[in-house]
Amino acid sequence: MSGLLGAVSKQLKHHPALIPLFIFIGGGATMSMMYLARLALRSPDVSWDRKNNPEPWSRLGPNDRYKMFAVNMDYDKLKKDRPDY
Repeated sequence: MSGLLGAVSKQLKHHPALIPLFIFIGGGATMSMMYLARLALRSPDVSWDRKNNPEPWSRLGPNDRYKMFAVNMDYDKLKKDRPDY
């Protein structure tokens, strides 16, 4: 091991109390990257294909769930309250 990885492993061997710090920072960075990927791929606000699907939010039905967390919302009981364009 050489370079940055070797220096980090050397520091962790001398200071084992830094191991939880590296675990939590690595976990936080991983979760934030996963959330950004979810927003980019699953959000109706993002349009990756402008030619075939210029407005992806107009294809969502009233029962489609696109929020990650909804407190008091039952999506199965919603009815369509907007016109088709």
